[in-house]
Amino acid sequence: DLCSGTLDLAAELGQRAGFVGQVVGADFVLPMLMLGRHKSKRAVPVNADALELPFPSETFDGATVGFGVRNLADLPAGLAEAARVLRPGARFVILEFTTPSWQPLRGAYLIYFRRLLPLIGRLVSRHGDAYSYLPESVLAFPEPVALAGLMRQNGFDDVSHTLLFGGICAIHVGTRRAAPRIP
Repeated sequence: DLCSGTLDLAAELGQRAGFVGQVVGADFVLPMLMLGRHKSKRAVPVNADALELPFPSETFDGATVGFGVRNLADLPAGLAEAARVLRPGARFVILEFTTPSWQPLRGAYLIYFRRLLPLIGRLVSRHGDAYSYLPESVLAFPEPVALAGLMRQNGFDDVSHTLLFGGICAIHVGTRRAAPRIP
């Protein structure tokens, strides 16, 4: 699980029925990993940057990112690095915020996201800037079709996406491309 934060998704994956093995939760923010280190014996925290993972190529049987890829400093490099550490045929699943395209939801969402959320954040949190960063980062992030294209350009085939909650979130799934055969 890349950009794993407090290991919520890694812990959940490790506790699923039928799951065998461990889930590596990689994040470059060590204090967040330490907060989550007791959530599951199967979630193993690793302090690592998603752009330079400390694992050999073709190590993992699958990978996830929950609300983290939009924070990568270099999205194509992060996708390519995920492809590098996955075995051919392994799945990569991304859950991320997006901007709804359907009106009137889009208009209401943008008003809430741009104006109300930052205001609420300043009123209820000592970290009000985080509530301005969230809408800015989501609005600057590629639309679902563009993200699917970036996944294809960086090592994934059979890429699909599904919009959730009226287009507020999207799940992208891709399969790690097999290395080309050299005759």
